[in-house]
Amino acid sequence: MSFDPETGEFTFPDWNTEQVLQDLGKFIPPHNLLHKPSQLKPFECDGLTTHRKIPRLVLLPETIQQCQKIMRYCHKNEIPVIARGAGTGITGGVLPDDLSIVVSLTKFNRIEKIDPLQRIAVVQPGVRNLAISEAAKPFGLQYAPDPSSQIACSIGGNVAENSGGVHCLKYGLTVNNVTGIKIINSEGELIEIGGGECMDSPGFDFLALMHGSEGLLGIIVEITLKLIPLPPASQVVLAVFHSMIDGGKAVSDIISSGIIPAGLEMMDKVTIDAIESYMQAGYPKADALLLCELDGNQIDINLQMKIVQQILKDNNAFETRTSHNDEERELYWKARKSAFPAVASIQPDFYLLDGTVPRKALPEVLEKIATLSEQFGLRVANVFHAGDGNLHPIIMYNAEVEDDYEKAVQLGAEILKHCISKGGSFTGEHGVGAEKKDQMCQQFGPLELLQFHRIKAQLDVSGILNPGKAIPTLHRCAELGAMHVHNGEMPHADLPRF
Repeated sequence: MSFDPETGEFTFPDWNTEQVLQDLGKFIPPHNLLHKPSQLKPFECDGLTTHRKIPRLVLLPETIQQCQKIMRYCHKNEIPVIARGAGTGITGGVLPDDLSIVVSLTKFNRIEKIDPLQRIAVVQPGVRNLAISEAAKPFGLQYAPDPSSQIACSIGGNVAENSGGVHCLKYGLTVNNVTGIKIINSEGELIEIGGGECMDSPGFDFLALMHGSEGLLGIIVEITLKLIPLPPASQVVLAVFHSMIDGGKAVSDIISSGIIPAGLEMMDKVTIDAIESYMQAGYPKADALLLCELDGNQIDINLQMKIVQQILKDNNAFETRTSHNDEERELYWKARKSAFPAVASIQPDFYLLDGTVPRKALPEVLEKIATLSEQFGLRVANVFHAGDGNLHPIIMYNAEVEDDYEKAVQLGAEILKHCISKGGSFTGEHGVGAEKKDQMCQQFGPLELLQFHRIKAQLDVSGILNPGKAIPTLHRCAELGAMHVHNGEMPHADLPRF
């Protein structure tokens, strides 16, 4: 391993595939060592399908001990490791490169324990998000975070990206619903962080640090989750508006009233029409649609519903509907969670964003997106977690048109730049991955990036965990004009740069 001062990156030595296969075969069964082109093809990308690379080798460990041996071997031989879950991420966070081994955790798919008394679940990282709530339901419990991809995404990936979902407004992100994890570091050591039997533990909050770390600090092999009681009652009110601006104002007014809905989601006309064409959910025709779910006991729901209905009326909602049973409520949410495949059904090529803004800035940012859409000549469908200002603009383009994808990326960069300028962020729950490192240079200054690098250097001493992802080199930021360079030198010349 060496450091290149020109690029600010570590480079790793090449390795002989046959020799590595032979060495790993001593503790990994042959059927879990994937090296043939047909075996490797499914691992060439995640949900960001515009970025592809066939890996040289994919490992499918089945035990913690096998994972430890893999990491010890790779640490000793300076081989980078990319930990992969279900591959549903959309930022190229598990994109392979020429020198890395992909470690797929799909065989870590067991729910080890559901403890209804402690209200916890102990699971392996390959367990699907939705499967956890399904297993907890007989005990009257649920796991709250519910990303749109919950039918397929893995809980380990949820921790790596700190995923949210339509109910994160009231119940929090993944970090708010995990009480402990076990990880394997780059040297093969098993480390337990937090735990399920107590509310807190002394010392630094390394548990929070691991959330959103995107595989840069360790391989997650076990997770202890907080379960919550299923609410005794839930109702969704659907409201439609003649403009996204009115809908955005309604969102701010609902939160300002002191009501915290279980979910508060919004979508525009393009998305509404796509969903209706895709699955006939019964959504009315409108320029904007808002879903507001209230849960708890029925008396409280009834009182809050009256307040919400008045707020919707005051903000020019021209029609409202209230779910009358669980089937109707679930249909509304199923339709919302089908937004991305619905848009894909009318335009297979799209570029999905994940910016966040303060709620008060929603109307202005939505207007800016509309202006930029017209300026670039590309349609944008808007669907987002309105309650916490987490936007998911879907930029539609035609891959067969020359430079159309590049234009979509440029439009996306302008939208995210505007989110940052309004006090928001370029990502809320999808992560940085390989795709959005340039935005890191806009969001953070050199001192902040310095701390990111120092943290990684302390926890990944050999630098082999998912290199080249999430944290840009200071050199890269300088090239983009996002970092000051004085007399040809960057700040913190003594810093190892990844």
